[in-house]
Amino acid sequence: MDYTLEIEETPTTVPGGTGILLLHPSTGETDRIDTDFLKTDTDHFLVVSTRTTAREAKQKLEYYDVDEDRAEILDTLSIEHGYSRRQSDSVHYVAAPDDVDGIVDHIDGFLDAHDGKLRISFDSVTELAYYAGDEEALDAVDRILELLAAYDAVGLFHVSEDPHDPELVERFRERFDGVIDLDEDGSIDVDF
Repeated sequence: MDYTLEIEETPTTVPGGTGILLLHPSTGETDRIDTDFLKTDTDHFLVVSTRTTAREAKQKLEYYDVDEDRAEILDTLSIEHGYSRRQSDSVHYVAAPDDVDGIVDHIDGFLDAHDGKLRISFDSVTELAYYAGDEEALDAVDRILELLAAYDAVGLFHVSEDPHDPELVERFRERFDGVIDLDEDGSIDVDF
């Protein structure tokens, strides 16, 4: 199954199982790319949020006019930070942002429970590495990429270059079928 991409400079379509790395500066404006990825040619999508709460993730989808009826959000922050949370059919929680098994299990469950064209946005792998450690973040990416291949889904993974050493960024980069490199000025370089 092929998926349409409507992100400038990227291929028109990518096959199911494709993992895309969104490499950006810490101040990068990633929301536009993320929401363009989610709102095109998609039956259901999951936003895994290690950087913002579910409420903030929903506000982003609303602002960029993404169909929330197709959305599910996995909030990894609220429980650990003691924020109020409202479990619903479309919003779920894991206990902490370093709960790699909980995150991967939820992604597996989401992919298994839905048919059609499925997308995952992981915002952000950098935050996962901060909480869980670099090796655990790399392992989580590997496990999620295997799930994308198994379920013929596609995923976009956010990594901020600034906090990581270049060697780790390269280890992330080599795992993906495509890399979108967002510059400070908003321009992008693409390597698929």
